[in-house]
This record gives sequence, structure tokens and C-alpha cells, in this order.
Amino acid sequence: MSDLVTHESAAPAPRAARILIYSDDLHVRENVRFAVGSTTHGRPVEWTETATHDAVIGALDTATFDLVILDGETAKSGGMGICRQMKAELYHCPPILLLVGRPSDAWLATWSEADAAVSHPLDPFVVREAVDEFFEPATAS
Repeated sequence: MSDLVTHESAAPAPRAARILIYSDDLHVRENVRFAVGSTTHGRPVEWTETATHDAVIGALDTATFDLVILDGETAKSGGMGICRQMKAELYHCPPILLLVGRPSDAWLATWSEADAAVSHPLDPFVVREAVDEFFEPATAS
């Protein structure tokens, strides 16, 4: 007889929430990551950070994401244009949270077909709440 006991009923860990964030400003990316934290509704968050248009397209071509966060204030290729491009070109486009310059820019988020928008300056509680809206609470199996 063996003294080894195994338990096979352990619930599997919830699948990670895969989030792509795009901004040419490192501080914006850091502020969003800090606001969201390491989990959303009990699911660990896996971040992919990009700072260029080409990096966003490359990441979308090679991986799947549960949420894409785009900074509309990014120079050269703004998040609004990338959002509109994604909605037009991707058959299964992930939901998009757009960071806009000010509350009065909400119409630009509508034009770009973003699923939600948060305005600068970024309030960590508002960012966290906006991200959480895209995810269901993790359930124990």
C-alpha cells in the first residue's frame, strides 16, 4: 500500500484574461495596468503591451485577446483609427476600450466603433470598472 494520497477534484484555475494595451506613452500603460491590477473578477490578467501601430497589428495576427485597450491620444497612429481599422478588418474583433482625451471626445469613440470609452485624466476606479464590465466573474467548477 502506498502512503501517497492524490486528490483529483481540485478545481482548475480560471483562464487568464488576455488584455492588449496600446499607447506610445509608457506612463499611460503603467497607469492602466496599475488601475486594473493583477486580476479581474478573480481571473488573472495577462498583459501584452504595444507602443506602435505595427506592434498592435502583429499582436492581433499572432494571438487572441479578450480585450484591447487603445489610447486615442497616441501620436502618429491614434487608438481611434486603429479601433476603426480593427472593427472593419477583423471578423472576430475583440471588444475595445478606448482612452479618449476628454469627456467631450466620447463622440469620437462612437465614430471609431469602440465598445466603451474612458477619458483622460485616467481615474483608476473608472478604468478598473470599465475593464471589469467586459469580464464575467470567475466560477468554481
